Amino acid sequence: MGFNCGIVGLPNVGKSTLFNALTATAAAQAANYPFCTIEPNIGVVAVPDERLDKLSALANSAKIVPTQLEFVDIAGLVRGAAKGEGLGNQFLAHIREVDAIIHVVRCFEGGDVTHVEGSVDPLRDAETVDTELMLADLDGLEKRVNSGHKKAKLGDKEAIEQLTVMEPVLAALREGKPARSVKLPPDKLEILRQLQLVTSKPVLYVANVGEEDAAKGNALSEKLAARAKAEGTECVVIAAEIESEVAVLESAEEKKEFLASLGLTEPGLNKIIRAGYKKLQLITFFTAGPKESKAWTVKKGSLAPQAAGVIHTDFERGFIRAETISYDDYIACKGEAGAREAGKLRQEGKDYVVQDGDVFHFKFNV
Repeated sequence: MGFNCGIVGLPNVGKSTLFNALTATAAAQAANYPFCTIEPNIGVVAVPDERLDKLSALANSAKIVPTQLEFVDIAGLVRGAAKGEGLGNQFLAHIREVDAIIHVVRCFEGGDVTHVEGSVDPLRDAETVDTELMLADLDGLEKRVNSGHKKAKLGDKEAIEQLTVMEPVLAALREGKPARSVKLPPDKLEILRQLQLVTSKPVLYVANVGEEDAAKGNALSEKLAARAKAEGTECVVIAAEIESEVAVLESAEEKKEFLASLGLTEPGLNKIIRAGYKKLQLITFFTAGPKESKAWTVKKGSLAPQAAGVIHTDFERGFIRAETISYDDYIACKGEAGAREAGKLRQEGKDYVVQDGDVFHFKFNV
């Protein structure tokens, strides 16, 4: 699995339309009324990567296996959700389980779709959702801090350690800032992760625009992009309706021609994945052979044994070395045999830092 993203936003901003398009299914009911998505819908999509096709061709692979991305479509939040309005905390819990949040914001005027607030204002809408998520975190964290102080007074070392993270995060939340805004030392980040705070997760904004603005965006999406930049994150402009039309086209050529007619070079899914990988600092490595060519996802900075462990825990436990060819060398040398002959196949040990595009063959002994 590459990573999983929770799709959030106000009702009727295009979340379920986007979800259906991204997963090319009708699993999420897209309808013009709030709360049409009551239970989270999960869709798994293949991550497009042209490199995998080229590797497979050179390796004469019988099968191609791309890495995957999981989308979780979560019911629309409304003002007061943290206090139980709308569907309240019923779905806030689902967001705690994802790696990242895709925050869909309506950036189109007109149309037949009813806006829950009665007007279109992307900054107000983004603020509404952010506030509800912060209030949900604030409520839970205040209780944990109070409990932590009691334990700390009794000499509980774990509680004392947790308070070094919980207290500055609580202070930020009280000031209306998300947990991710708090700068913590690297050795404290695991404590923050264990707290499972919604606002500690990285956020990617998606500006849902009309078909006519899909290529360049509009004034509304520019406002959202400015907000994203100020927060140090990304904003992807897409038209969910276009994505829905692309999803039902059968051939890659049809999709390419349709997108080109609208001034687009690729589906919105590709842009979301790239931005998501960048935000989460993920990279891709490959394995290639006659049986299959496969893409795998790891965190940037991962060592070779950790990459091996993504394939199977035994590979990491008994790691010996990694036969490694860079993607560029694999292509230039027309495959593994050519890379070996050209001296481009390297033997890397336990301290090797995985690079994006590495083609591996792991040696291990359990």
